[in-house]
Amino acid sequence: MERIFNYNIDIDIKSIKISHFLRNQGYSLQTIARLKRMEGSILVNGCSRHMNERLTSGDCLTVHIRETQVSGNILPVPLPLNIIYEDEDLLIVNKPAGMPTHPSAGNHDNSLANGLAWYFKQQHIPFVFRCNNRLDRDTSGITIIAKHMLSASLLSAMILRHEVCREYLAIVRGYDLPDSGTIDAPLSRKPGSIIERIVDKDHGERAVTHYRVVKKENGHSLVSLKLETGRTHQIRIHLKHLGFPLIGDYLYNPDMEYIRRQALHSFRVTFNHPVTGEFMDFQAPLPKDMADIIGFHCVSSV
Repeated sequence: MERIFNYNIDIDIKSIKISHFLRNQGYSLQTIARLKRMEGSILVNGCSRHMNERLTSGDCLTVHIRETQVSGNILPVPLPLNIIYEDEDLLIVNKPAGMPTHPSAGNHDNSLANGLAWYFKQQHIPFVFRCNNRLDRDTSGITIIAKHMLSASLLSAMILRHEVCREYLAIVRGYDLPDSGTIDAPLSRKPGSIIERIVDKDHGERAVTHYRVVKKENGHSLVSLKLETGRTHQIRIHLKHLGFPLIGDYLYNPDMEYIRRQALHSFRVTFNHPVTGEFMDFQAPLPKDMADIIGFHCVSSV
């Protein structure tokens, strides 16, 4: 993957190290360290420079990212991809339920990573898979993929600062949950399990989910959820803690009468573009298997 960034140094800057300037632009220490090892990655007025050299007013700094490696453990496989948006820095994909995000034991060649490896191989573009909001295999919806090391670093920092707003839609059985509320319950790994999580008020990490009921129909409720934190299985555990677990959740509530997977969909993601600063707003329609349960086919009113 190749990407070029140009920075015109402000006339008010008298002298600053290149590394310090890049830190001020949001470059992580890890990204700067990798650029140091990348030949020809730092140019000032067209000439190669070292990170510890200084910039002065009127200079033009060019950062040339050239990533030649690929994710070697990810087999390129031609899989159908629903790409909602793509530019030089990121991809937005509507992942279907049943598709893992990464390869794993028993899922070596059917993941989103496998499909994207094929997608970029066909374009002869080296690609390292960097997913910024990994979804469970059976959770459908919007997934953010960074296309190079800088956008990955910037997006990760934005997520830590809670600058990426993620909204999910879920279906639970029953009508009796409150119309809206906040679930603030810390989570930790269940003793003896490498997969399951539990509410653990003594040793868990803080986890906060805001929710509101969107529709009640056919004995079920469609719930909108916004994450303040992003813990593993957070929504699944929090709704169970509330007393209204997701239907179809084989791990926490194997209620498979209406659906054979957890009824959870990454519906909307909003954030400012990590490079351009432009406001981005992406939505993925409710999948048919969830929409059929609740009789809800219009996403504009969510």
